[in-house]
Amino acid sequence: MTARWRIEPLADHDRSTFSSGVEPLDRYLRQQAGQDAKRHVATTWLLVDPDGVISGYYTLSASSVSLDALPPDQVKRLKLPRYPQVPVTLLGRLAVNADHQGKGFGRILLVDALARSFRATARVASLAVSVDAKDDDAARYYVRFGFLPFPDLAQRLFLPMTVIARLIADSP
Repeated sequence: MTARWRIEPLADHDRSTFSSGVEPLDRYLRQQAGQDAKRHVATTWLLVDPDGVISGYYTLSASSVSLDALPPDQVKRLKLPRYPQVPVTLLGRLAVNADHQGKGFGRILLVDALARSFRATARVASLAVSVDAKDDDAARYYVRFGFLPFPDLAQRLFLPMTVIARLIADSP
């Protein structure tokens, strides 16, 4: 990505032409993302090209998971307190415009989401970034980046902030 491209919060961008090829993701950006932002339910971040055209987006929101839903080895390794729920950051949606798929834009968006989520932990605690993959292909995509599945939910995955911190520290 060159410096001309930027990631910015949803504002008054033209969302009408965005098309990822996945209708629920397209409909969300066109019809729901602005309402979710106004209600403080989710924040949408856009990858925009030099002309201001949306090339992709992702959403983040606060969430929690049951401690019992996490793999026992992770609970032990992370030395988690025995709280019934632990805070996570939910990566709710991630989509790339069909014209830009296969060019690394999904990776750019994911890395930005992880870095932004990690930086937010200085103000609001979060154990991990979690994601509900829409299908098995999407789940495999997240696993390639180190996401781990919840034991009982194959398409719900998480990446501990401790891992994200190492990824950020190792990046140029």
